[in-house]
Order: sequence, then C-alpha cells, then structure tokens
Amino acid sequence: MKHKLSFRDDHTFTITQFTDIHWKEGGAEDQQSRRLMEAVLDAEKPDLVVFTGDVIYTGNVSEGTPLCERPAQALQEAVHAAEFRGIPWAIVFGNHDTENRITRKELMDVVTSHEHTVSQHGLDQLSGVGNYTLHITGSDDLPAAALYFFDSGAYSPVPNVPGYDWIRGDQIQWYANESRKLRARMNGRILPALAFLHIPLPEYKEVWETTVCFGNKFEDVCCAKVNSGLFASMVEMGDVLGTFAGHDHTNDFWGELHGIRLCYGRATGYNTYGKEGFPRGARMIRLREGERSFETWLRLANNSVISLQPEHHPNV
Repeated sequence: MKHKLSFRDDHTFTITQFTDIHWKEGGAEDQQSRRLMEAVLDAEKPDLVVFTGDVIYTGNVSEGTPLCERPAQALQEAVHAAEFRGIPWAIVFGNHDTENRITRKELMDVVTSHEHTVSQHGLDQLSGVGNYTLHITGSDDLPAAALYFFDSGAYSPVPNVPGYDWIRGDQIQWYANESRKLRARMNGRILPALAFLHIPLPEYKEVWETTVCFGNKFEDVCCAKVNSGLFASMVEMGDVLGTFAGHDHTNDFWGELHGIRLCYGRATGYNTYGKEGFPRGARMIRLREGERSFETWLRLANNSVISLQPEHHPNV
C-alpha cells in the first residue's frame, strides 16, 4: 500500500467524506466544487478522504449524448484537491460513475494510478469493483480500527424489481469473512469499524421512521427495493459503528439503529441537483484510538460547522 493509515500521536484519526461531486467537463460548477473541497481540506486537515460515489457523471442527457466525454480526465480532476495535497484518499463507485464511456474496472485502473490513493480493485470474483478493507494502525503498530468499502452497484439487475441495485450475497459473505479474519488476528478482540458505500441501505428509511435522527431529510431514501441483509450481518459481527452513504443529495441525517449509526454525507458537487438554502459541504468523521465510538460533524461551503451528536464514550 502506498500509504499506511495510522492514528496520530494524539490518538485521533479524521476522515473527510465527499459525496456526489458529479464532475463533468471541468466547467464553472465543477470548479466551484473543487474550491469547496480545497477549503474543507485546508480547514480540517484530515488523515483520509473518502469519496462515496458519483464522483463523476457519465449519464445521458435526453438526446443521448454522454455528459462526461472524458471520464478518466474527469476523475483525475475531481480528486485533485486531495491528490495535490498528498492526503490519502479512497473511493467507492456510485450509479453514475460508469454509465457510459468507461467500465468500473477501467475507472478503478485510473483511480489506482494515483500516487496518494489507498483504493483497491478488490477480489475479481466479487460482485462489483472496489470492495476492500483498510486498517488503521494504533500506537502499538497493530490494527486498531477497520474501514470497509462496498460497491453498491447501480440499477436493479432484475426486470421486475425497479430502482437501484443492492449489496449482493457474495459481498456480504466477503465482509463477514474479513471481519472474522481481523478478529482472529487480534486474538478475539473486535476492533471498531466504519463502512462506506454510495446507495443507502434500506435501514436508512427505517431509522428515520422509528428513532430520533439528527439532520435533514428533504427527499425520499432512494435505497434498493430488496433488502439483502448487509445491515443484519453488521449487527451480527458487532464491529461496524457507523455506515456512510451519499446518493440522496438533500438528505444529511444520521440516526442509530441496533447500535449502528446510519449516516448520510453532505452532497459536495454543484454540477447536480440540490436545494435552495441547503449548502453543499462535507461530512467529517473522527475516530479515537481505543474507543468504540466516533464524532461526526458537517463543514459547509460557507465555512460553517454543524455538529449534532452524542458525546463519545471510552471503550471500558
């Protein structure tokens, strides 16, 4: 791996989540997205940046012409703010990244050609491209936390099921195996973990409807119509503290369900739909070594910070 992810001397590890940038041809809106990302990174100085899908937009306009003619170049431009600063960065793909002109494998080849990415292709036999695990080492140079990345696909592969794709059974089995391997390596100790994907899980709808949530919901939870059971597997494995999705540009809420905090990012890109009075921005996440919790807040385009969260609690 090009970069080793480690907790700092103060035992913190900070992540910036950018989502739904929808970079197209580098025009005025894209440059506005870049300026936002640069401002966030300069203010927060994170240890890792995670792009949670729809980094570029390769969909069609009504006459059928791809909006993003040069997807490889668009990807390079979209991640420039992190790459130029030498900040390690990771990516998962969304439904719009590879609709035309480029395949997921080809786009991941572009991703992994960058000097500062920690993204991985993942196993060829798994559904999707870019299912991988990263470990954050602690002061003893052993893994102290895990990060799981999932390709949530694009659109339903089944004709009589409308809407979006779902995490497939082989991906869930892969996650469970990765979790078990890490637990065995740590002599039975369950390390705290976070998970990143583009399309929210069906439980995002459940958590909004059944618990107290923090933040905004201005559109439907556009999850898959099929619940394939990833959330249940995470509950069973007991390691994932929070999941982070994008996809729905005017939702930024989080809520806790069965001990897991389901979090939306804050839409970052200007070259796509939004809502008046709902500034673009980024979600920030901070882990603390040895604690089974995390802090999270939003940093917005106007440089304001929104922080609604319970206090973190040491792992005793």
